[in-house]
Parts: sequence; C-alpha cells; structure tokens
Amino acid sequence: MIIEDDEGLQRQYKWNFENYETLIAGDRESAIALLKNNAPSVVLLDLGLPPDPDGTTEGFMALNEILSINPMTKIIVASGHEARESAINAISNGAYDFYQKPVDADEIGLIVERAFKLYDLECENRELQQKQYSTRLPELVTASDAMEKVCGIIERVAPTAVSVLLLGASGTGKELLARALHNLSDRRDQPFVAINCGAIPENLIESELFGFEKGAFTGAVKQVKGKIESAEGGTLFLDEIGDLPLPLQVKLLRFLQERVIERIGGRQEISVDVRVISATHQALDQYINDGRFREDLYYRLSEIVVNIPDLKDRDGDALLLAHNFLNKFAREFDKPTKSFDRNVTRAIASYDWPGNVRELENRIKRAVIMSDGRKITLNDLEIEYSEDHIETLNLKEIREKNDKAAIVKALSLSNGNISETARLLGISRPTFYGLVKQYNLNIEK
Repeated sequence: MIIEDDEGLQRQYKWNFENYETLIAGDRESAIALLKNNAPSVVLLDLGLPPDPDGTTEGFMALNEILSINPMTKIIVASGHEARESAINAISNGAYDFYQKPVDADEIGLIVERAFKLYDLECENRELQQKQYSTRLPELVTASDAMEKVCGIIERVAPTAVSVLLLGASGTGKELLARALHNLSDRRDQPFVAINCGAIPENLIESELFGFEKGAFTGAVKQVKGKIESAEGGTLFLDEIGDLPLPLQVKLLRFLQERVIERIGGRQEISVDVRVISATHQALDQYINDGRFREDLYYRLSEIVVNIPDLKDRDGDALLLAHNFLNKFAREFDKPTKSFDRNVTRAIASYDWPGNVRELENRIKRAVIMSDGRKITLNDLEIEYSEDHIETLNLKEIREKNDKAAIVKALSLSNGNISETARLLGISRPTFYGLVKQYNLNIEK
C-alpha cells in the first residue's frame, strides 16, 4: 500500500512497483479502510498527509493505527531533507525503515524488497509457533530434529517406571523435560517434587532429602518429612545430582535399592514409592574416574540416559523460542505488541547462546521491559552482532564450500590419486578437473 497525497508521486510509485499488487491511498482515512479489507504486507507512508500536509500529525496517527490493526505490517516512512528527525521518531514507534525524498527508484525498490523478505520470514516463524511440534509435549517449543528425537525418547519412556538421567548444559530445559516425564506417566496426579542438590548447603541437604524426627538435632522442634517422602506415589526430581556429597550418595543408593528411608534421628524404616529422575550438566564419567561420584549409584540412576542438545545445536529453535518469549512477555507485562528489528532476527540465529534457552528467555524478557518502541533492537537485546559471523543461506555459496571440502577430503583419502579421488566423489576425471579449475584449487599442494 502506498499512502501519498501527491498524484505525481502516486503514478511514479505505481510504475516503480508494477510487479507488486499495489493499493493507493491519499489520506489516513482511506488508507485505514483499505488496510482493513486487504491487509497489505508492506506500506509506504508519507508522514505529511492532508489535512496537515506540512506537518506529521496525520502520518503518525496513520502509523499507530496501522500497527494497532496489524502489528506485523512493515511500514516504510517518507522523509524530506527537513523531516529526517521525524522519520527516525517514526522508526522508534514501530516503522520498519525510512527513505528520503526525492525518490530514487533503485533505493526504494531495495528497501521494499527487504521489507517483504522480513515479513515473509516472520510469517514463517509465526506459523511454526502455531504448529504442535511435539503433540504430547505442549510445554516444549521446538522445530529441530535433535529435540524431536529427545521428545520421542521422553514419550516412550514416560509411561514406564525406569529411572531417567537427563544430561545437558545449564539452561537447556532439564526440569521442563523432567516435568514432561511426570505429566505423561500414570503418576501425573501425584506430587512432582524437585530438589537442586547443588543449591543446598552440604550440612542441610540430608535433612532436606530424608527429613528428621523431633529432637534429632538442635532446632528440630517437630517431625519433618523429607523431599523423598513428600513425593510418595509421584516423581522425585534430583537436579544437579553431580553435586551430591559422597556420604549422601551412599544413603541415596540404599534407598534406590531397597525403596525405604529412615529420617534423621529415627529408627523406623519407611517404605516410599517414587519414580526418580535426575539431571546434571556435569561430566559424571569424569567424576566417577576422579572418585567424586559412585559408579553403582550412576547405574541406578541411569537406566535411561537422555542427552539434551545445546540451543546452538537446535537448528531454527533460537528464533522460534525468541518469538514465543516475545509474545509471552509482551502479554505478561502488558506491553504493546512488539516485533524484532531487522538485524535482531539474524543476530539471534547466529549467536551461540552459551546460557542456552535460559539466557535467551532472560534477554528477551529484559528487552521487552526496557524497550521504548514497538521494535526490539540489538541494544535492547544486548548481544553482539556482526555480518561476518552470519551463516550464509546462499545456496551457491553453500554448494561451493561443500564441493571444495569434499574434493580436499577425497584427495586426502586417495593420497592424491586423481582416478581414485574422482571415484570417491562419484564423478568422471574430466568433471573433477572442471571443478578444480572452477574453484581455482591447487591440487598439487
């Protein structure tokens, strides 16, 4: 849609964008009427509209109305030499970009093309969010094959009573998966009790797990049940199990073997029926070698081991989760509907996320709270972004890179024998030499 009151410019725009389905409006009122009936993806908006053609009042009102009706619309505002500041203010209020009059056909064409690409990308991400990726794991938002495999394991294991060990870096969603195991089991109506073994001081964790009798120690003025006993009939989740002190590992092992506990200061054995799920980001095999974790306890806890991939290894999930968190926190903090600045989506996709999903969630949460406009910017997100670190999606570049890598590897495996190299690559010798010439490869080297 083109919102412009100058008829000459209307004709010029119509000619510039003859390959697009184009709508023309000369004022705010007619533009909003067209918008409601047609929902254009991209809008070119002149801020100087009648009845205030020399001001920006009507233009800003149109901007706000369009975004309130369809927040995903990409609005490009027109700026004269004297109105650059107004254009920048428009961007802070949710406009996608601005261009400066007089109109340069190539420049405005490029800006519009980029706007359509971003709109399509955001639409695709929205569609992904609306799908049920893990039909029986509604808590989990994912589109990656790596996490789909994890979901499959969770679904198959959940109805059983086996002990499950979740291995993954901090922030990958271990507790979320533990709760999914519980919710999909026949224990779902019974307690889910979680304890972080690394967050409780060593001198307190025994009483937290096993409880104590009145008078067992100074300050024990009444009988208290421990976490294990509180989980009767349900699921006990032992987070950061690698931090459990060795003396308590012995006591936990006895419980897992015999399914009975004794409270501190007590002499009565108490039978407890719980399913145990544990998790850690530690390398337990190394802990076992170092004598810091009991091997027999490890095998009791790890009847099934689930390895959870880092966020950077979950293709597409960072952006998917980012949009999910953006919508969630905008609702939670009663903020206007927001979208990501054009550089932010690429930055999110390229960033390594060392803190995984937890870091992503926290950064989006802070950005929603601190952002003044409708756009989340790189400054709001506080992550570094460089075009040099963006993974290319250009198929020609990807193909060339992979071809070169395959040729080098085949040459290495064949010890430089050209016939054997061509055979490994599944091509003829002439084709091989053609690729060498095309990619300017020094095969002698």
